[in-house]
Amino acid sequence: MERAIFVYTTYPSVVEAERAGRAIVERRLAACVNIFDAPVRSIYRWKAKVEQAREFLLIIKSSRARLAPLRTEIERLHSYETPEFIVLPILTGAPRYLAWLAESVRAS
Repeated sequence: MERAIFVYTTYPSVVEAERAGRAIVERRLAACVNIFDAPVRSIYRWKAKVEQAREFLLIIKSSRARLAPLRTEIERLHSYETPEFIVLPILTGAPRYLAWLAESVRAS
Protein backbone atom coordinates (compact mmCIF):
# COMPACT_ATOMS: atom_id res chain seq x y z
CA MET A 1 0.00 0.00 0.00
CA GLU A 2 1.27 3.41 -0.83
CA ARG A 3 1.43 5.37 2.37
CA ALA A 4 -2.04 5.60 3.89
CA ILE A 5 -3.07 8.72 5.80
CA PHE A 6 -5.81 10.13 7.99
CA VAL A 7 -6.87 13.71 7.38
CA TYR A 8 -8.82 15.60 10.04
CA THR A 9 -10.95 18.62 9.25
CA THR A 10 -14.04 20.30 10.65
CA TYR A 11 -17.04 21.99 9.05
CA PRO A 12 -19.56 24.47 10.45
CA SER A 13 -22.59 22.38 9.41
CA VAL A 14 -23.38 18.73 8.81
CA VAL A 15 -24.79 19.65 5.37
CA GLU A 16 -21.48 21.20 4.30
CA ALA A 17 -19.56 18.26 5.80
CA GLU A 18 -21.68 15.72 3.88
CA ARG A 19 -21.35 17.66 0.63
CA ALA A 20 -17.54 17.76 0.97
CA GLY A 21 -17.31 14.12 2.06
CA ARG A 22 -19.34 12.88 -0.87
CA ALA A 23 -17.40 15.03 -3.37
CA ILE A 24 -13.97 13.84 -2.27
CA VAL A 25 -14.99 10.16 -2.28
CA GLU A 26 -16.63 10.54 -5.71
CA ARG A 27 -13.41 12.12 -7.03
CA ARG A 28 -11.38 9.20 -5.58
CA LEU A 29 -9.46 11.58 -3.31
CA ALA A 30 -10.51 9.49 -0.29
CA ALA A 31 -11.59 5.91 0.24
CA CYS A 32 -13.85 6.78 3.17
CA VAL A 33 -14.99 9.81 5.14
CA ASN A 34 -16.36 9.49 8.66
CA ILE A 35 -18.59 12.38 9.73
CA PHE A 36 -19.37 12.79 13.39
CA ASP A 37 -23.05 13.80 13.36
CA ALA A 38 -22.91 15.20 16.88
CA PRO A 39 -21.06 18.51 16.84
CA VAL A 40 -17.83 19.00 18.72
CA ARG A 41 -17.20 22.19 20.66
CA SER A 42 -14.11 23.97 19.44
CA ILE A 43 -12.35 26.72 21.37
CA TYR A 44 -9.67 28.48 19.34
CA ARG A 45 -7.85 31.73 18.77
CA TRP A 46 -8.86 33.61 15.63
CA LYS A 47 -7.80 37.12 14.69
CA ALA A 48 -6.51 37.90 18.20
CA LYS A 49 -9.70 36.75 19.94
CA VAL A 50 -10.66 33.52 21.66
CA GLU A 51 -13.67 32.08 19.84
CA GLN A 52 -15.96 29.12 20.35
CA ALA A 53 -17.97 27.19 17.76
CA ARG A 54 -19.85 23.95 17.23
CA GLU A 55 -18.32 22.04 14.35
CA PHE A 56 -18.65 18.67 12.65
CA LEU A 57 -15.51 16.53 12.57
CA LEU A 58 -14.46 14.56 9.50
CA ILE A 59 -11.90 11.76 9.47
CA ILE A 60 -10.78 11.14 5.92
CA LYS A 61 -8.87 8.02 4.85
CA SER A 62 -6.68 8.54 1.82
CA SER A 63 -3.13 8.11 0.54
CA ARG A 64 -0.09 10.33 0.52
CA ALA A 65 -0.20 10.28 -3.30
CA ARG A 66 -3.65 11.93 -3.25
CA LEU A 67 -2.78 14.48 -0.54
CA ALA A 68 -2.19 17.58 -2.68
CA PRO A 69 -5.40 17.29 -4.73
CA LEU A 70 -7.33 16.38 -1.56
CA ARG A 71 -6.12 19.53 0.19
CA THR A 72 -6.98 21.63 -2.87
CA GLU A 73 -10.49 20.16 -2.98
CA ILE A 74 -11.10 20.65 0.75
CA GLU A 75 -10.00 24.28 0.47
CA ARG A 76 -12.19 24.80 -2.61
CA LEU A 77 -15.29 23.29 -0.98
CA HIS A 78 -14.84 24.85 2.47
CA SER A 79 -16.62 27.97 3.71
CA TYR A 80 -13.87 28.79 6.26
CA GLU A 81 -11.17 31.27 5.35
CA THR A 82 -8.58 28.91 6.88
CA PRO A 83 -9.94 25.36 7.12
CA GLU A 84 -8.33 22.84 9.43
CA PHE A 85 -6.32 20.28 7.48
CA ILE A 86 -4.29 17.94 9.68
CA VAL A 87 -2.58 14.87 8.24
CA LEU A 88 -1.49 11.82 10.23
CA PRO A 89 0.21 8.72 8.83
CA ILE A 90 -1.41 5.31 9.14
CA LEU A 91 1.53 3.25 10.29
CA THR A 92 -0.08 -0.15 9.88
CA GLY A 93 -3.45 -1.79 9.52
CA ALA A 94 -5.30 -4.84 8.29
CA PRO A 95 -3.73 -5.74 4.92
CA ARG A 96 -7.09 -6.27 3.19
CA TYR A 97 -8.38 -2.92 4.47
CA LEU A 98 -5.25 -1.09 3.33
CA ALA A 99 -5.48 -2.77 -0.09
CA TRP A 100 -9.11 -1.64 -0.38
CA LEU A 101 -8.09 1.90 0.61
CA ALA A 102 -5.33 1.94 -2.03
CA GLU A 103 -7.68 0.66 -4.75
CA SER A 104 -10.39 3.16 -3.78
CA VAL A 105 -8.14 6.20 -4.27
CA ARG A 106 -6.35 4.97 -7.37
CA ALA A 107 -6.98 7.45 -10.18
CA SER A 108 -9.21 5.92 -12.82
